[in-house]
Amino acid sequence: MVEPYSGSAVASSAIRRPNFLDARVGATRTRNGQCEFLVWAPNVAHIDVRLVAPSERVVELTPETHGYHYGTVDNVRLNASYWYRLDGDKERADPASRFQPEGVDGPSQVVETSHFEWTDKEWRGLDLQDYIFYELHTGTYTSAGTFDAILHHLDELKTLGISAIELMPVAQFPGSRNWGYDGVFPFAVQNTYGGPEALMRLVNACHGQGLAVVLDVVYNHLGPEGNYLADFGPYLTDRYRTPWGEAINFDGAGSDHVVRFFIENAIYWLNEFHIDALRLDAIHGIVDRNAQPFLALLSSVVGEFGRQHRRRVHLFAESDLNDSRFVLPRKDGGYGLHGQWNDDFHHALHTLQTGEQGGYYADYGSLGHLRKALQCGFVFTGQYSARRQRRHGNSSEGIKASQLVVYSQNHDQIGNRLSGERSSSLLLLEELKLSAGIVILAPFLPLLFMGEEYGETAPFLYFTSHHDPILGEAVRQGRATEFSTLGWIGEPPDPQAESSFLRSKLDHRLRDREPHRVLREFYGELIQVRKASRPLRKIDGAVCDVGICESEECLFMHRRWKNEELFILFNFGNEAAHLSEHVPPGEWRKLLDSADTQWLGAGAAISEIRSGGYFELSLQPKSFCVFRRI
Repeated sequence: MVEPYSGSAVASSAIRRPNFLDARVGATRTRNGQCEFLVWAPNVAHIDVRLVAPSERVVELTPETHGYHYGTVDNVRLNASYWYRLDGDKERADPASRFQPEGVDGPSQVVETSHFEWTDKEWRGLDLQDYIFYELHTGTYTSAGTFDAILHHLDELKTLGISAIELMPVAQFPGSRNWGYDGVFPFAVQNTYGGPEALMRLVNACHGQGLAVVLDVVYNHLGPEGNYLADFGPYLTDRYRTPWGEAINFDGAGSDHVVRFFIENAIYWLNEFHIDALRLDAIHGIVDRNAQPFLALLSSVVGEFGRQHRRRVHLFAESDLNDSRFVLPRKDGGYGLHGQWNDDFHHALHTLQTGEQGGYYADYGSLGHLRKALQCGFVFTGQYSARRQRRHGNSSEGIKASQLVVYSQNHDQIGNRLSGERSSSLLLLEELKLSAGIVILAPFLPLLFMGEEYGETAPFLYFTSHHDPILGEAVRQGRATEFSTLGWIGEPPDPQAESSFLRSKLDHRLRDREPHRVLREFYGELIQVRKASRPLRKIDGAVCDVGICESEECLFMHRRWKNEELFILFNFGNEAAHLSEHVPPGEWRKLLDSADTQWLGAGAAISEIRSGGYFELSLQPKSFCVFRRI
């Protein structure tokens, strides 16, 4: 069992915590100029630290129990570069390196984060139900592709109504172009993004604007290039395979120390960078058959950290298993994660909007699927999946609404298309507004993907910059094979080509042009409606009834919180919908109509106030309308 985080290291109970285990893995510089080095390397008999800059020194670390090597070195300057020399032969960067200024094949650098002057002492984080996510990729969000360049956009994101920025992975990856899921140094902030201090500046500025920061972390695999962990010890295992290579060793021999490594990594981001939440990538790729699995231990440690520091910190999982156990409380046999992405919602909405039913969309396509996603969370809760040819999922009854993150677009759903098309290339303006309405007004946590709010037209392609030509060619062939299997016809853009990266950069100038400007204002209005209405804002306590009218291709939501009521009508059809018996009796005031000419619609067909018994109304094609009971 892993002990709760105590402010220093997190260790296994099998480890009796001798003095060396009070240190953190990696290089930690102390106030007196000393530097502690700690590395878990049971495959190595002797390890030297070779300091190479500003002056060269070689210091032998002391072998300790359980395969650890530890030492304290005097007079180590800030930003000193170093290697680990293994058994007098191989030289490798530190597995827990805090910075790789020369990339994955260069030396590690000693970093001191304690000197940063934080101004967010009063910041305590957000409640779950207050999260409105904005996912972005640092390298393509701006032309500069750095953390500092994002600072110039915080005002506009705050004005839009965003409450949390979610950064795609920033752990050091090979080269300068990558989605981030090929990271090989989990503690090191990508050098081309600006390094650790630039990330701290961004987080500090976000908190100053009232914005939380979510960081995407990858605990299911490491990238193939620059990954030398096997030289140190059994961090990885070949007993399980992921789609991306060897799995992390969370349940084999030595796994207690691997668990410690990654739990320290999580706490590192929360503690030293003031990150508010972690998005755990593809946890279905984490195989752990321990009675006390890594994810449950991580949840326990993060919860204890939050209590000790009086901060609201959260863990959001990405999973395609539809398994409620990940977010159920530990006392009820769950893992205790705080929330998870819900692909079922996306697939149900996407198939309705586009008509696509190939690949993983094959199980979706009806209005009933979207109704179930809105009412229950998961669409598949244990029934047979034709695509999988087996039953899929379990009941989502015990999941709170604030534990599910929903979206019409994200990096995967765009970037894993053959040509990386966004919804703006697939849908008309009225359909884009309809998607926005479903996501933002749904009884869950909404997520927007960068540029979605103004209809960015640039694709988001898959891109890499591997130095190894054999690996680069394998990536090309792998993508082509994957798309062929899914039935896509054509040649995907070359992931290794710089043009794939450059084509994916946002053009923020579009925000000031039509119809992009109006679409962005529409998103802002939608978010304000959500924030100003208690039935929409208090998602865990609100009652949400969802119904459909198949003949009119309409869906409606009745949202109630105490004495406040909202009724929302969505028309997915190509014809005007004429509704009467589905509208609750009473007096209602219209709050928002996506068909208004203000939003470049065809013109509202519904008056501002409707009263009396059941009333007739006509809802324009591909539009929605929000009413509040007077």
